[in-house]
Amino acid sequence: MTIHVVSVGETVASIAATYGVSPRLLQQQNQLPESGQLAVGQALVVLFPTQTHTVSPGESLFGIARRYGTTTQTLLRNNYFLLGQAALQPGQELVISLEEENRGTLAVNGYAYPFIPQIVLEQQLPYLTHLTPFTYGITAAGQLVPLGDERLLEAAAQYGVTPWMHLSTLTEMGTFSSPLAEEILADPERQALLIQNVEQTMLQKGYRGLDVDFEFLPGALAGAYAAFIAALEQRLNQYGYPVVVALAPKSSGDQPGLLYEGHDYPALGRAADAVLLMTYEWGYTYGPPLAVAPLPQVQRVLDYALSVIPREKILLGVPTYGYDWPLPYQRGVTRATSLSPQAALALARQYGAEIQFDPVSQAPWFRYREGGRDHEVWFEDARSAQAKLDLAAQNGLLGIGLWNLMRLFPQFYLLLNAQYTIGSPI
Repeated sequence: MTIHVVSVGETVASIAATYGVSPRLLQQQNQLPESGQLAVGQALVVLFPTQTHTVSPGESLFGIARRYGTTTQTLLRNNYFLLGQAALQPGQELVISLEEENRGTLAVNGYAYPFIPQIVLEQQLPYLTHLTPFTYGITAAGQLVPLGDERLLEAAAQYGVTPWMHLSTLTEMGTFSSPLAEEILADPERQALLIQNVEQTMLQKGYRGLDVDFEFLPGALAGAYAAFIAALEQRLNQYGYPVVVALAPKSSGDQPGLLYEGHDYPALGRAADAVLLMTYEWGYTYGPPLAVAPLPQVQRVLDYALSVIPREKILLGVPTYGYDWPLPYQRGVTRATSLSPQAALALARQYGAEIQFDPVSQAPWFRYREGGRDHEVWFEDARSAQAKLDLAAQNGLLGIGLWNLMRLFPQFYLLLNAQYTIGSPI
């Protein structure tokens, strides 16, 4: 596997010839447009198959897997362009095996809203260890706000992916409620009822783990929150269900701010079976143009986490999106639009923009002009994803958490599959 950055004048055919690979496979795996149009500065993942198979009429994915002594899941992972589907076309070239360099084992958790399109969900499920539908809210009385998660749970079961329940203080307005969290954490009876409702829902729906995300907690609630996580762990571990807690991206224990103060890393690390570092959103909707997850900032958060939490408990948050900012940026006025890596590349191709790569942030960006106004786009690509995957593997972390599955990022899965072992369920 290698990452190739497109230069002026290069084509899919010329790049494929450089590496001695199939131009059709290069195009399909990277989900390039049928026209083959490329953007200068675009990063492509080049895979090196060690064995391929051309589909004959009447053949099935299961039959081909059995013929070569492999699994249908492996074939789905090796052939992203199948989009998680077993349907084949005669004449289709399938990758049976890849030249691999195993850089470690990573658990992979992905978050998805209930309205995720089925085809978007299914093409990512072969690469996941866990699927976490987002989110079960709570009421001040300790009840759960229902979630229409049945379709996601059914799909997870079909692909052998372990589902985790997600519990948060997110309101219908899309914001996290500090007062709601305080009402629950300050009242043992409501807390006990909430834990009971969580337990019953998990057993009824077949969830096999819990991911808890209470954000914007004042520092005075840090101890109560850690105790709540410990109580959940004690209740759910009896079924073999792990409890995971999402952590705000702190780089020190005394970091000020409502986002950080209620998350006591050492205490929550002891209370939970695993933690998710929410290492993203430095570049965000209302902020100035910059990378969503600049590597130096991610590294600082990880360094602090490693100093107080066992590495085998840590999931590194990885974003699958970017933002498009209209310029000039005006604080309190400018609002960026989120977009997928695929949509960012389409914009660059449409406007003939040359993609730059910031060596410090380890992230790509470009500018374009539309309707008389300049725009600046920062997004994720193969290079930025590789840096984060390596950070997780090199530090011996439990794995990664993808926020989120709603936006497609094909190259991430090409990198993951070619270099890392996708771990067993936690």
